[in-house]
Amino acid sequence: MTAAAFAGRRVLVTGHTGFKGAWLAAWLSGAGAKVTGYAHAPDTEPNLWSLLDLTDVQSVTGDLNDRAALDALIARTDPEFVFHLAAQSLVRRSYRTPVETFTTNVIGTVQLLDALRAAPSLRAVVVATSDKAYENVEQVWGYRETDPMGGHDPYSASKGATEIATAAMRRSYYAQGAVDRHPASVASARAGNVIGGGDWAEDRLVPDIVRGCLGDDGCVHLRQPNAIRPWQHVLEPLRGYMMLAQALDRSEDFARGWNFGPDRDDERPVIDVANALVAALGQGRIELAPDAEALHEAKMLRLDVSRARTELAWRPIMTFNETLRLTADWYAGWAKGQSATDLCRTQIATYEAMTKGQL
Repeated sequence: MTAAAFAGRRVLVTGHTGFKGAWLAAWLSGAGAKVTGYAHAPDTEPNLWSLLDLTDVQSVTGDLNDRAALDALIARTDPEFVFHLAAQSLVRRSYRTPVETFTTNVIGTVQLLDALRAAPSLRAVVVATSDKAYENVEQVWGYRETDPMGGHDPYSASKGATEIATAAMRRSYYAQGAVDRHPASVASARAGNVIGGGDWAEDRLVPDIVRGCLGDDGCVHLRQPNAIRPWQHVLEPLRGYMMLAQALDRSEDFARGWNFGPDRDDERPVIDVANALVAALGQGRIELAPDAEALHEAKMLRLDVSRARTELAWRPIMTFNETLRLTADWYAGWAKGQSATDLCRTQIATYEAMTKGQL
């Protein structure tokens, strides 16, 4: 299974103006897919979507909760595959805007899955949520897909609620025995902390490190240096999403929740990521900065990815060091004036070579 399997197929990517969505749009369009993106305008400057300038992607600015616009888009494009990545994706922002977070992440997903019932050619839908959808009790073993959903903060709770809503919509409208069943299959995907070139989001580790290293004083401030996260390069879960979509196209047996995360050895504390990026970029210094707001953030979160390994034949390809090297190389190249498009295409090709046909 390769990205080229989507060549000539109509694919809708929601959230294509975000970090992960821009990488997916670039990968799919480069493989020959007919990609339409639907999302809010980018909210940072710079941002990866604008830098990529993907003229072969039909980009539509809109809100998932604008039902008239969403219905019109689906009627016009009749997608065969949908990757739903649109979300309010920041934990700390969710404390400031809880209503927006729940409205976007939960109700927006329900709106999309309801609207897609009118798409006659639809084959598969992958709803991307988060590892934070699980009720996190700081356990040392990885969460399995059968563990309960939950969430301490508005963001995490919205992702847990999105999982529950997705399952309900799937059972009600996209599964055997459903009333007026749509034949498409729907699955959800839970990924850990993704990093890679082109992320400039607020209050996210790698963008904060890069901004600090490349800033005037070269200072990187860390809030929780010992927090352990399942770091993985953005291309790893995106490959999983594509494999899952192709599996859904074959059989509704795959219409469930799935974890995509790194190997246990590649789960590292925040300080390791900061030290590695500072070293790779060749500049910057780290300072520990106590969190003045003292907002709750998980200290440990791991995923069990055995289901994806055994049933999808997906596994993480890159080591922690390879992930950091690609990430640092992207930012270093961009800082020297290299094209974001060339950087992404080169790294996608490098990653595809690393998988040796395991896409």
